[in-house]
Amino acid sequence: MPYLTSTKAGTASTDVRTGFGIPGYAHPLLAPTEWGELTRPGTPLHWVVLNVADGPGSRPDPHCLEAAGRLRNAGVRVLGHLDTAYGARTFGGVISDAHRYIDWYQVDGFLLDRCPSERVSLSEVSRTVTTLRGIRGDAHIVLGHGTHPHPGYLESADQLVTFSGSWSDYRWSQVAEWTADHPPERFCHLVHGVPRPHLEEALRIARWQGASTIYFTDRTDRGGRTDPWGAMPGYWDEIVSRIGTGVSE
Repeated sequence: MPYLTSTKAGTASTDVRTGFGIPGYAHPLLAPTEWGELTRPGTPLHWVVLNVADGPGSRPDPHCLEAAGRLRNAGVRVLGHLDTAYGARTFGGVISDAHRYIDWYQVDGFLLDRCPSERVSLSEVSRTVTTLRGIRGDAHIVLGHGTHPHPGYLESADQLVTFSGSWSDYRWSQVAEWTADHPPERFCHLVHGVPRPHLEEALRIARWQGASTIYFTDRTDRGGRTDPWGAMPGYWDEIVSRIGTGVSE
C-alpha cells in the first residue's frame, strides 16, 4: 500500500513512544468530559491545543484558564492556537494573539494552524517563530501545514503537522522521502473519520510514515459543516489503552 513505501521512516519509529496531540476540544463548558479526561493519569499526551474563540478571544475566559491550569498542573504541555490563514494574516495580528495567550493562559507554546507550506513563505514563518520564541523562550512550536511542506520549515519548528484530514485520504497517503532523515518526534498526523475497525491500520500507517504524535477520531466534518476535533472519539478508552501500553509500537 502507498504508506509502506518508506521503510527508513518506519524503522526509525520503532523506538519512539507514540502520544496524542489534541488539536483543540470545544469550550470547556460544552465539552467538560473531554477536558476532564485529559488529566487522567497515564494518558499519553504530547500536547493539547487551547482554542478559546478562533484564537485567545477578546478577554480572559475563566473556564479556559481553569482547564489550561489543570492540564499544566498535571504536567501537560498547553499550546495556544494561532491561525495564520495560510499567510494571509498580518505578522502583528499573530503576535498580538500570542501575547494574549501568554498573559492570560500561560501557554507553553503555539500551534500555527493553516500554516503556509511553500518555499516562498519560509522567511515570514521563520520570522514569526523567532519572535514567538523571543516572547516565550522555551516555547514548543508546531506548524500546522496539514500536508508535507518544503523541508526548510523543519529548521524553525519543533514539530510539523504533515497530515490533517480524513481517513479516506490518510489510508492511501504517501510520506515525503525527506522526512526519513528526521526522527518521528518531529512529525504529527491528525485524522478524522477513522472507523473503530480500522484503528489498528491507522496506527500502523503513522508508525510506517514516521509520526509519533497523532490524533485519530471517528468524528467527521460532515462535509465541512462540523468540527471533527471538538469532541472526544467514541473509542477514546480503547486508543488510550493501545497507545499507553505500547500496542502500536
